[in-house]
Amino acid sequence: MSSADKAVAILHGGGVIAYPTEGVFGLGCLPDHLSAVQRVLEIKQRDASKGLILIAADTAQLDGWIQLPADTELPEPDPEKPITWVVPTASKVKAIVRGDNVGIAVRLTTNPVARKICLAAESPIISTSANLSGKPAASDQLSLHRQFRSLVDYIVPGDCGPATGPSEIRHLATGAVLRPR
Repeated sequence: MSSADKAVAILHGGGVIAYPTEGVFGLGCLPDHLSAVQRVLEIKQRDASKGLILIAADTAQLDGWIQLPADTELPEPDPEKPITWVVPTASKVKAIVRGDNVGIAVRLTTNPVARKICLAAESPIISTSANLSGKPAASDQLSLHRQFRSLVDYIVPGDCGPATGPSEIRHLATGAVLRPR
């Protein structure tokens, strides 16, 4: 069984994984497994009001999760400078995923491991940096294992990249930067 297949089996079983993204390791689960979403928040010690990010391999995976205005598309992702976009939510998004926000943060992932997981799961996945709130995010496998080995169901092997650090967050409608790189 490949590491992506193992990750997907755990995700579909309601589990939580740690995995590489464009700039840092992420913690994630399927966004419709609400007990797993709650567990991600508890592991991270994150205030649920802040909301979480969804990553997807393509825009089709976000059907039912986002509701873009007519004639609006998510920009093509830049692997070197990943941008997470805040967009209007659709019916599938529960408050525990959205937090106190009006919209939902989404990113089309270019990291090959994260992309493969999304494709194999046939779903977007929750993506929040692998760190305890207020602490630096894990950017290498050693620190990831030290901090999260006993807290998650599986650590997916692989490297972050090609960017460094968390993605920039922007509002799609206005272009306003909500979190700089």
